[in-house]
Amino acid sequence: MQFQYANYSSPRYKATGKGSVRLLLINQRSDFSFALFSGGLSKPKLVAVSNKVTFANPNAPLYPRLAQGKTWNEMTVTWTSGYGISSAEPFIEWGQKGDVRVRSPTGTLTIDRSSMCGPPARTVGWRDPGFIHTSFLKELWPNTVYTYKLGHKLFNGTYIWSPEYQFKASPYPGQDSVQRVVIFGDMGKDEPDGSNVYNNYQHGALNTTKQLIDDLKNIDIVFHIGDIVYANGYISQWDQFTAQVAPITSKVPYMVASGNHERDWPGSGSFYGTKDSGGECGVMAETMFYVPAENRAKFWYSTDYGMFRFCVADTEHDWREGTEQYEFIERCFASADRRKQPWLIFIAHRVLGYSSASWYGAQGSFEEPMGRESLQKLWQKYKVDIAFYGHVHNYERTCPIYQNICLDKEKHNYKGPFNGTIHVVAGGGGSGLADFTPLNTTWSLFKDHDYGFTKLTAFDHSNLLFEYKKSSDGKVYDSFTINRDYRDILACSVDNCSPTTLAS
Repeated sequence: MQFQYANYSSPRYKATGKGSVRLLLINQRSDFSFALFSGGLSKPKLVAVSNKVTFANPNAPLYPRLAQGKTWNEMTVTWTSGYGISSAEPFIEWGQKGDVRVRSPTGTLTIDRSSMCGPPARTVGWRDPGFIHTSFLKELWPNTVYTYKLGHKLFNGTYIWSPEYQFKASPYPGQDSVQRVVIFGDMGKDEPDGSNVYNNYQHGALNTTKQLIDDLKNIDIVFHIGDIVYANGYISQWDQFTAQVAPITSKVPYMVASGNHERDWPGSGSFYGTKDSGGECGVMAETMFYVPAENRAKFWYSTDYGMFRFCVADTEHDWREGTEQYEFIERCFASADRRKQPWLIFIAHRVLGYSSASWYGAQGSFEEPMGRESLQKLWQKYKVDIAFYGHVHNYERTCPIYQNICLDKEKHNYKGPFNGTIHVVAGGGGSGLADFTPLNTTWSLFKDHDYGFTKLTAFDHSNLLFEYKKSSDGKVYDSFTINRDYRDILACSVDNCSPTTLAS
């Protein structure tokens, strides 16, 4: 439900009884009505209800969401419609731009109330999310532009089509071309019509979304690293969010990670027993967005994009040494061919590295409890260039660090052999901002209490640019470069070379 105060948009409403409000409606597979209440939120009294507003086709295919498949040359397309498999056959029609198009089959999922773990997702927050369709476009040519349309063939022979979209296929792993990656967390959604909703605290979300849309020609892939929607059990918010980001997700892969507001629920198997998901316990995120995980209930995965290897963790499941996830993380790092993919990136929602957030400072840990204890030896051994986190709603960057010690005095231009991993908090995507501790953290090089996002640009196998941009204006406020040859990756630094003896 969205609402506006009539006297806010029409100041003389209380005196004259006349005024107007503007509300943005998106297609959510049903009719809408407007209701007028008196008495405010504390004592609401229904005064009048409008006629129904009906969409031309409430079941139409909407909000396409691209994602990398399980191989570099596979793109997945997920969308939402009101057509189940008992009423229509879903498919996607696609091909190289200007060439003959083919049709690919599509899988369909849906969610019912019993799939949710608790309230409000099972009670007042429940709303039928429609049908979620995913198709797999395989054997793509690298860096080639493809067009596609979402389709449903009704059993009476009628075809229902979406508009036409296009995307560029991923580069071949190791391919030497300019590759641009945007990374942020904790964005959520906000109302472009200025209305109010439950959980109305993602006030930077529209600015971040706008900056990405405006610069989309200079973005190849996006990582939204947890706390995606902040639906918190109010299921209609997933439609609202996918509508907000559709101009992005329909054109570039939109990769997501699991956060506390997607997954956590007591007794559901999450590492944390909080109620942050509002009873969703991961079901909505796992269904609405595709990720190339072996098991999407365990939301960790790897994906290759040209000269990048991304290892994406799931902080809402145990990551400590000896766990299934720890073994995955090490395999992901160890299997990267650094001659072809020199840029090794670790991504997680909660801060498993370093943050000066006030609540971490109060604990004296400057990290998620038990966060880096097991993982830091992997980051160092496998020479992970940068680790990204959300969860803390601000921006922060560390020095190249290992075991709380800065291993490089340089702040902006890193050259030669790897010393330590740089840790970045990029949780200022849109949700209410988090304060920093007043304590002096010597390893922290740059802090910003504002909304923003980060961008990586790989120019070639030796040169990487990192930028932090504010959502308010899209301008760069912090940056650094890494210049490194393959021989530099082979070189030794602290705790990352195999021990040798005279015998060897």
